[in-house]
Amino acid sequence: MHNFLPIAYFQNKFVPFSEAKISIATHALHYGTGAFGGLRGIRDPQNSDQILLFRLDRHCQRLSNSAKYLNYELSAEKIQQLIIDFVKKNKPDYSFYIRPFVYTSDLGIAPRLHKIEKDFFIYGLELGDYLPPEGISCRISSWYRQEDRSLPLRGKISGAYITSSLAKTEAVESGFDEAILMNSQGKVCEATGMNIFLIRNGELITPGLDQDILEGITRDSVLTIAKNLGIPVKERPIDKTELFIADEVFLSGTAAKITPVKRIENYQLPTIRPITDKLKNQLIAITENRNSDYKDWVFVVPVE
Repeated sequence: MHNFLPIAYFQNKFVPFSEAKISIATHALHYGTGAFGGLRGIRDPQNSDQILLFRLDRHCQRLSNSAKYLNYELSAEKIQQLIIDFVKKNKPDYSFYIRPFVYTSDLGIAPRLHKIEKDFFIYGLELGDYLPPEGISCRISSWYRQEDRSLPLRGKISGAYITSSLAKTEAVESGFDEAILMNSQGKVCEATGMNIFLIRNGELITPGLDQDILEGITRDSVLTIAKNLGIPVKERPIDKTELFIADEVFLSGTAAKITPVKRIENYQLPTIRPITDKLKNQLIAITENRNSDYKDWVFVVPVE
């Protein structure tokens, strides 16, 4: 059961969440012609009169870019202001997740992006840990990640998430917490809604942007933090077998934050994870506005 924030932004105005409804004939519902964002917010642990949003500007820019794939011009500045207004109206006291969504709102039946109405909404919900923070088990999915030549994978296009849905269900119903997808070249790609990292011999390794991954904002944050900590970083193709002999493996994402992986298939991974723990603790400190070196990553929204 989800605890949704009481106010949503829908059809150019703020309304009660319960009143934000779309038609069963909505174009995006049938063709997956939508794109979404997702960012976390928390009450400032040091000042309860303000709410902290992690990397708001990057999230808004990515959604604006995703909208372009749908032939929809929606500025990052407009998205950002509406999200700020949304937070001020809801004033949640708990850790929460914001879901902004752009979509083809027309009621037509032709699969197209031109000469068709588009719209934008925002809602939110309470969200604690998306995955068990102590560590998860993963299987290698039988489903493969799509290719950028068939889908704009740099955008969070809603229709693309059928693959993630298939892989997640396959993993859970076969006794695992998560799935790791390979790309069409047979290299490690990402999880169902998270990027993946491994550590070998003190080096942090992750698939590069040429491996059909999502340009994750938490992924970018992890890479920046690691470099600033002096941890060697490499972005390159990764073979499946490397996962089984890695010193540490973790997933990263807005919902998942940094979640360690304790088992992949029948291979147990080490329980001592010094680099994962260091990165995780740094990320928590940054999101709670306790690290002055990353002040520009945290947007402060004053609330009464």
